[in-house]
Amino acid sequence: GPLDKEGVWSYRLTGLWQEADYGLDYSRDDRLYIAPAFTISPNDGTSLTILTDYSRRETNTARGLPYGFALDPDTFLGEPDFNYFNTRQTDLGYLFEHAFDGGLTFRSSARYSHVTLDYADVYIASTSPIANRSAFTVDGVADRFTVDNQLQYDASWNGIESKTLVGVDYTRDRVHEDIKYGTAGAIDIFNPAYCGSSCITLGPYVNWKVNNQAVGLYAQEQVTFDERWILTFGGRYDYIDAKADFPDWGTSDASTDGTFTKRLGLTYKVNEGLAVYANYSESFQPLVAPTANGYTVSGTLKPQEGQQYEVGVKYRPDSFDGLFTLALFDLTQSNVPTNITPLIQSQIGKVNVKGIELEGKVALNDRWNAVLAYSYWDAEIKEDGIAGNAGNRPDRVPRHIASAWLDYTLPGNGTIGDLTLGGGVRYVGQSFGDTANTTSVGGYAVFDAAARYKVSDHVTLAVNAKNLFDRDYQTTCYYGTCYYGDRRSVLATLKYTW
Repeated sequence: GPLDKEGVWSYRLTGLWQEADYGLDYSRDDRLYIAPAFTISPNDGTSLTILTDYSRRETNTARGLPYGFALDPDTFLGEPDFNYFNTRQTDLGYLFEHAFDGGLTFRSSARYSHVTLDYADVYIASTSPIANRSAFTVDGVADRFTVDNQLQYDASWNGIESKTLVGVDYTRDRVHEDIKYGTAGAIDIFNPAYCGSSCITLGPYVNWKVNNQAVGLYAQEQVTFDERWILTFGGRYDYIDAKADFPDWGTSDASTDGTFTKRLGLTYKVNEGLAVYANYSESFQPLVAPTANGYTVSGTLKPQEGQQYEVGVKYRPDSFDGLFTLALFDLTQSNVPTNITPLIQSQIGKVNVKGIELEGKVALNDRWNAVLAYSYWDAEIKEDGIAGNAGNRPDRVPRHIASAWLDYTLPGNGTIGDLTLGGGVRYVGQSFGDTANTTSVGGYAVFDAAARYKVSDHVTLAVNAKNLFDRDYQTTCYYGTCYYGDRRSVLATLKYTW
């Protein structure tokens, strides 16, 4: 809301407090978040917003169970006092925009973030009742500063509209992680008895300090011809300077890399309700992680690069309220990171995914609404210099994903408010837990439901249920450990607006 009568100063306050768990023993998901924001707009063409926030989260990592054993998904095989993933984050930033005469606009944004991590976990490495479990801790702190400045120039002549954008951004990351790895006492998976911190032994694993700097220069042009053709093309040059120091070993790794990526898109509006498009784009993502083996580190990861080809159709009919989209795509990524052991990460040469995505949103009438979506992914490891897995499907990538939702509104009569009832299903197909495709994870479908009642113009009551029938299902398996999906959750929400 405004802070003065003229509306030059305004504010926003967002806050969240949550005390919760995941419905499992020894789990938690407590959160605190507060984000004040202030905006000054001395005139219609100028605004400055100051953004701040603080968040605290105390939670756990995913709970895994050994592959091939019919255990209750609630079974906990770690240590209750050594099972947390706690973060603290503080952000400070701004958004600035000023519109000059003649179609020129300047925008600037920046943010500083400070994050701390306190992580500890014990997980089972062998199903033998006399074999030790594995223990893992991370004590980390990260600082990031990023700033982005851009100019946009809008012009038009002879039925042609142009939007020209140029900019430069800079990011600096400083990260320090002290990672320790060790063992915890053995446990009987069918009758677990916990031994506490006294049975946990930890030793140095990776202690590293990472300093990254990145500069990006970019430009984009969007031209509209005859109100039907929209051509967009642009390019970006990224320069990365990365350094990783390992104090325990007295070694360091440094790398620099510069890459130019480009993008091109064309849209044609057949009429007001139908458009077809095609695009091509490239991506560049620097990666920094040690490839560790015992107490040695060899090299840093190469940047991950990608190419995307896509064609599609968007249709909004005149006769009823609806939107239908169809997309065909071909995505290729190289230097994709993957784990060759639970603790050692390396890269595979090239992964390709071809697919199709369809979605339809329809208001059948004033009371019925429906949403349907389907995706088919044909994924393949094209090049793999690690373990000869070329031709296999990448891990955790299903072929089929689908969802459907239908809701119906009973209109109120002045005394009774509107009541909306809905239900739907989400389906994820079979996938593999490893790039060797030796561990298969079955597909699953879960059902959701919702009810929303408009008590008054200012008050709404809603109840949402996920996994309505409380189905037990595995989402993935990873080096002999399987992870289950979320159990049934029911959330009631009372919302008041003024």
